[in-house]
Amino acid sequence: MPIVAQSTETDWVSRFADDVIAESERRAPGKPVVVASGLSPSGPIHLGNLREVMTPHLVADEIRRRGHEVRHLISWDDYDRYRKVPAGVPGTDPSWAEHIGKPLTSVPAPAGSAYPNWAEHFKAAMTEALAELGIEYDGISQTEQYTSGAYRAQILHAMKHRADIDAILDRYRTKDKKDKPKNAQQGQQQGQKSGQKKPEEAELEAAEGSGAAAEDDGSGGAAGYFPYKPFCGGCGKDLTTVTAYDDETTALTYTCAECGFSETVLLSEFNRGKLVWKVDWPMRWAYEGVIFEPSGVDHTSPGSSFVVGGQIVREIFGGVQPIGPMYAFVGISGMAKMSSSKGGVPTPADALKIMEAPLLRWLYARRRPNQSFKIAFDQEIQRLYDEWDALERKVADGSVLPADAAAYSRAAGTAAGELPRTPRPLPYRTLASVVDITAGAEEQTLRILSELDPAQPLASLDEVRPRLDRAQNWITSQVPAESRTVVRAEPDQELLDSLDARGRESLRLLLEGLDSHWSLDGLTTLVYGVPKVMEGLAPDAKPTAELKTAQRSFFALLYRLLVGRDTGPRLPTLLLAVGADRVRKLLGS
Repeated sequence: MPIVAQSTETDWVSRFADDVIAESERRAPGKPVVVASGLSPSGPIHLGNLREVMTPHLVADEIRRRGHEVRHLISWDDYDRYRKVPAGVPGTDPSWAEHIGKPLTSVPAPAGSAYPNWAEHFKAAMTEALAELGIEYDGISQTEQYTSGAYRAQILHAMKHRADIDAILDRYRTKDKKDKPKNAQQGQQQGQKSGQKKPEEAELEAAEGSGAAAEDDGSGGAAGYFPYKPFCGGCGKDLTTVTAYDDETTALTYTCAECGFSETVLLSEFNRGKLVWKVDWPMRWAYEGVIFEPSGVDHTSPGSSFVVGGQIVREIFGGVQPIGPMYAFVGISGMAKMSSSKGGVPTPADALKIMEAPLLRWLYARRRPNQSFKIAFDQEIQRLYDEWDALERKVADGSVLPADAAAYSRAAGTAAGELPRTPRPLPYRTLASVVDITAGAEEQTLRILSELDPAQPLASLDEVRPRLDRAQNWITSQVPAESRTVVRAEPDQELLDSLDARGRESLRLLLEGLDSHWSLDGLTTLVYGVPKVMEGLAPDAKPTAELKTAQRSFFALLYRLLVGRDTGPRLPTLLLAVGADRVRKLLGS
């Protein structure tokens, strides 16, 4: 597959790439284009968070295809505060609540983890998924940035201009200053989180009734406003209030509401704290020279981090706000909007167990960022694969529309080349049916798949991998046990004896045609054709409403005789899987 730049007329990615390249040349001519994402490893990083990465990745990749140097920064917000114990995380219990308020890198990993802390544990799965998806990026640990002193000049600058920052924030505050929390503990009780919140966290929490308005925008104690939160030298938490600060000496005094600890430090040498989110984010825009960064839909509201950040980056840090779209929610078939604060939400790693990387990339590439969409973990995944395979056929024969061709190109590969693919991509629904029936037995699976097209039999299951493995994972992990297919061991003699002459004749016609139709296409013709012949029609006659009713009745009879229920996998696949001899036995031959 050739990797080529797409026309700006064809897809949203190209249009953003045009804008980003032009803006980068205006702001920083001759320098690499910088796009950015932010991820907080506060728990499982789910498929909604992936949009925060995929949107700039697709734009950055298009820019690379055009021959420009580009950096995609992913800030791991691992210096965020630990806000609560996520539900459903194995290896944790309520005792982890004692760490609330500490940086994520100072919280122990779940029990049994091979990683040194909470943040590294949840970064690991996402890092593996990003590699499988072909996403090239420069990772930045905010713990390392803050504790190394990389942002010291920016912190001192923000503290020096704290009154100006406070004035900007005050334009959007909805409460009188007298209602502001007097200390960190009161702010925590009021739900004003300490500000280390990434854009997608705010978006996801907005769906739960919290949102950007609930963010803590700084310490508002008796000493005035401060945009910096120290982590306590006693308990390590951020439930602190700055009580004094000297701009000349940078002497900073704080007290901790959690343990009562108090100390005075020189901020010019102190590396155990961070700027609050509404100041931290625009500071990073200026520091990194970010040209493009998307953000969640809640940032369209007045007072949101993105809106306020645009003024802070310009008025305080002398920078320019990135361009970038607001991205919409990503859902899961049969589930509501996802939130990382609740356990059990599917992650990119979960999705990549049941679908190939190009398909997952395609789901993000084919929809504009402001369009919501769902990722299928239920039966809908079979339809999505059918769509993908149909798109591949159109690409191959040249009938594909330009926008669809662009989405396909972006899904199937990157500027570095094509992603791994299944050499012989048989229909996902067929593979799923076969592994369902065979329970994954490889010898039987190979036999059945080889009989799908006797003219081109499979030599090895490797020809249908990794798609076969994804279908098997879907069957074993997503299909309930009661919905799995179990072929009858013995004929349903009672049902066979109860059949009238018409029912027995339909089975005779099917059995008579098995050997001459023993392929997927042949059996499809046979099972749909028997009811037509029973009506005195040709096997290729066009179906009528009455004929469709007769076909459904015939199919239900076959399912009851083969698997003991009224529905099941597609009958041609089921017949191949059961095998001709066993079909004859179960149908009373």
